[in-house]
Amino acid sequence: MSKIIYEPAPDVCCIVDAILAQGLFPHIRRERVKCLVSWNAKTRAIARIHGLSSAWIAAGLEPGYVIEVVGERFYRQSREDKVKTIIHELLHIPYTFSGALRPHGRLVNGRRVNTIYRRLDKRALDKCLRDEI
Repeated sequence: MSKIIYEPAPDVCCIVDAILAQGLFPHIRRERVKCLVSWNAKTRAIARIHGLSSAWIAAGLEPGYVIEVVGERFYRQSREDKVKTIIHELLHIPYTFSGALRPHGRLVNGRRVNTIYRRLDKRALDKCLRDEI
């Protein structure tokens, strides 16, 4: 059995930065969102978001989030789908930025992802989505 490997994902952080710079998620504190890529993860997910649990917050740490992309799946996607995947994960972050996560449903769904994607200035994402990524 292969061990899961986690690495920093500066390319994913670049996409997050480009999306957040457009003001579509004003409640998200970028400095409290980290991006990782995992390899050998046994999951059907393309990406996941992890919130800092309330126990950590009670211990004095600030709320935060980790966006994890599953390398074998995420990097096979088209440029458009990569951006939509990141938008989807950002939608899980509630307005309170409390470390909790929003469930799928009214606020986290494909329709909202597509609406936000249409509003994005795609040129701002070009530097993050070169062909070799």
